[in-house]
Amino acid sequence: MIAAPPRQDRAHLTRARLLDVAGELLAEVGIERISTNMIAARAGLTPPALYRYFSDKYAVLEALGRRLMERQNAVLEAWLARHAPAGIAAMADHIGDLLAENAAVTRAEPGAVWILRALHASPRLVHVRLESHRHVTDRLADACAAHLAAPDRQLLWSRLRLAVELGFAADEMLYEEDKVSEDAVMADVAAMLRFAMLDLANSPPACGRG
Repeated sequence: MIAAPPRQDRAHLTRARLLDVAGELLAEVGIERISTNMIAARAGLTPPALYRYFSDKYAVLEALGRRLMERQNAVLEAWLARHAPAGIAAMADHIGDLLAENAAVTRAEPGAVWILRALHASPRLVHVRLESHRHVTDRLADACAAHLAAPDRQLLWSRLRLAVELGFAADEMLYEEDKVSEDAVMADVAAMLRFAMLDLANSPPACGRG
């Protein structure tokens, strides 16, 4: 006889199932129409069972956003492990890989475009995207600072924060804009970010610059 999985594991699986269903429904009906009752029905649960995991639909949307951001962050960590030890130029030369891998994991997420829209549209969810983009900036700043003699952390962070926003914005644009080539856009953004990172390596910010 096969033992039943521990309650904690079952709860984790149920929560993941609810998020998968919510992502699928989000792609079908959009942010305004989706509801906890709809999610519960599709998942084969009662609404009270769903409320053990999420208090309302915005809690579901926040969890979807956090799960997507965590998966994107895992891509970043793997990329940093491969390229950060070799220096800023090595990271710059492989920035296109990071963009492509991030785009791939985002597109694999159920309802990804609607999750991203929700993170932009709802004041209750904006903090999820902001926290994630700041985290990405922190990690890139750490990686770059390790190869700079006297980095101005604030200036370094500011420059990389703009680069991070550009990378994410270009990817999100491609969900809606069909008058541009995806490959061309990603190549252009990779070239811009490569130049910006090489500029950091060639002209390291000095301490005390404003």
